[in-house]
Formats: sequence, structure tokens, C-alpha cells
Amino acid sequence: MTPSIRHKLETTVERHEELALLLGQPDVLADTTRFRELSREYAQLQPVADTMRELANVERELADARAMLDDAELRDMAAEDITRLELRTAELDDQLQRLLIPKDPRDEANLFLEVRAGSGGDEAAIFAGDLLRMYLRYAERQRWQVEVLSEHPGEHGGYKEGVVRIEGKGAYSRLKFESGVHCVKRVPLTESQGRVHTSTATVAVLPELDDIEEIAISPADLKVDTFRASGAGGQHVNKTDSAIRITHLPSGIVVECQDERSQHKNRARAMGLLKARLLDEAQSKQAAEQAQSRRLQVGTGDRSQRIRTYRYKDNLITDHRIGLDLHNLSDVMEGHLDELLGGLAREHQADELKSLAGH
Repeated sequence: MTPSIRHKLETTVERHEELALLLGQPDVLADTTRFRELSREYAQLQPVADTMRELANVERELADARAMLDDAELRDMAAEDITRLELRTAELDDQLQRLLIPKDPRDEANLFLEVRAGSGGDEAAIFAGDLLRMYLRYAERQRWQVEVLSEHPGEHGGYKEGVVRIEGKGAYSRLKFESGVHCVKRVPLTESQGRVHTSTATVAVLPELDDIEEIAISPADLKVDTFRASGAGGQHVNKTDSAIRITHLPSGIVVECQDERSQHKNRARAMGLLKARLLDEAQSKQAAEQAQSRRLQVGTGDRSQRIRTYRYKDNLITDHRIGLDLHNLSDVMEGHLDELLGGLAREHQADELKSLAGH
């Protein structure tokens, strides 16, 4: 643990002790709002304080054990204790550094997932459909709820564009690194000569936030169109113009929702997606200036970055940001994403720890 990180931890413990005193003050107890805010901060700092106390105890035991090495009768026992205590010290050290990593308030949010065909014609749309299916299978394995907000099928399969809403605990924290350009190298179904083609699709993952007060939208800036939702036929085809398309005139952003049969619900979903897109755009400009050198461009909106390549001939998937190669492409496309997403999360934590150490 670096001295700077140790200092941050000690400062955190001091703040935790200060909060304990403040929460007992009559003026704080009388102010419900302040008491709630301080209680929340106290609870957030509790894990750090508890772990620091345990580390202090272990370090004292370790010092005592090392002092016993000079005693011939106690030397063997002391050596065993030192091995155990040094291992526990390293575990607590690692745990404390991870506790210092700032929590992303969006991590527990639901999300909007947008997949669009890029370059490659019909094959790009087919690949976009494969990616969307991959994410939906993963969501199914996580027992998350999925709503298809809009879809525009490709002429030969797949999707030119597909937008879904995913609801589930920790959904955004798991999928937030998926935004960017995904590249596929394979022989397309539409290829008669057996040649390998390269096609792309873009993915955008946007958190759905309950409170988006900072995004003010004037009704005069919106163009709202209603249309009949598409369907596969039969009794469930929508016979009313309940689908909603909203165009935000200043930015040119267009969102659609045709999942619900109620025009009111579709409009609410579309407005939620529009606000998420506008907030993401605003935050992306700021974040891009602060994080140009970061490998995991979460929150920067860098949709042009090629993040991953899927090579079907070699059953290989490569994430270019962290240099990760996995020889289980077929499993990944069936929604087995834990190894891939876990690797990205660990690298993100490592980046955050480096940033902490540098301050």
C-alpha cells in the first residue's frame, strides 16, 4: 500500500469517527434531513473503518510475532504466525484499496441497450442481430427483465437497429463496458465463394436514471410522431397508432418505442430513453476530456472505438482494450459472458487503483 493510499484511508477513518460524534449531537438529531444524510455517509464509510481496525490489530500481532523470533523456544511457532498474518495483511490491504475506489452511482441502474448495424451491408445487420441475441441470452441467465423498445429488421435477417430496456440488479455495472464498435470476421451466409468478410456493429449502453433533473427538455424542441407498431401477424398485431417516435430537434436524436400497446406508456419509455441519450451525450463530452488515455472508455461515449473482434474461424474473441483473448467464441455468443465481463471489471478496478495511487 502506498503512503498516499494509506493517508486516504486514515482520513476516511477520521471522518467516520467525526460522523459518529455528529450523529449524537442534539442539533443534528433535530434536523431530520441532515441526520439522514450523515447517517448515509456513516454507513458508507463503515466497511473502511472496520477493515482498518482489523488491519491495525493484525499489524500489532505481526510485530509481536516478529519480536518472538529471537526466542529459540518460540521461533517455530512465531514463524507460522508470521506467515499467516502476512497473508492476512495482504488480503486486508487489497480489500481496503478496493473499498477506496469511488462507487459509480449508476452501477445499480437499469439500462437501455442499443445495437446498430455498421459497415458490411446485410452481414452487418445479421451480426448486429447475433450481438443482440447474445446480450438477451446473458440477461436471461441473470434473470433480468427485458423489454424490446424498437427493432428494424435487416433484409436478410438480423437487425439494422434494435433497442431494448434491461431491468435488473447491477445490470449497468455488468454491461457498461460494452459500448463501442464490435467487429466480426467470418464467411457470411450471403457469401457464395466462401470468402471471409469483415463487418461491424455498434453497441451503446445507457443507464436509465430515475432522476434526470439536469436534462431540461422544452416541448417546443420535440417532434412527436405516432405510428402503428409492427408485428408478426395474427390477433396481436397492433391495430392502433400506439407506437411513438420522438425527434429532439436541437440535437437530431431520434428515439422510438413500440413495445407497449398503450401510447401513453410508449411515450413515457421513449422520453426516458431520450433523456438517457441526452445525459450520456453531455457527460461524454466532459468525460472524454478527462479520460483520453483510459482503455475502458465507460462514460466517454467513444462509439467509434473498435473494442472487440469476433473471429469465427478460430473460435476466438479478442478484447483490444485489455488484450484479452478467449477461445470460446461459440459459448460467448450463447450468452456466457461472465469470463469476458469479469476481465473488464478487474482491469477497470486496476485502472482506478493506479489513479488513486497517483494522487
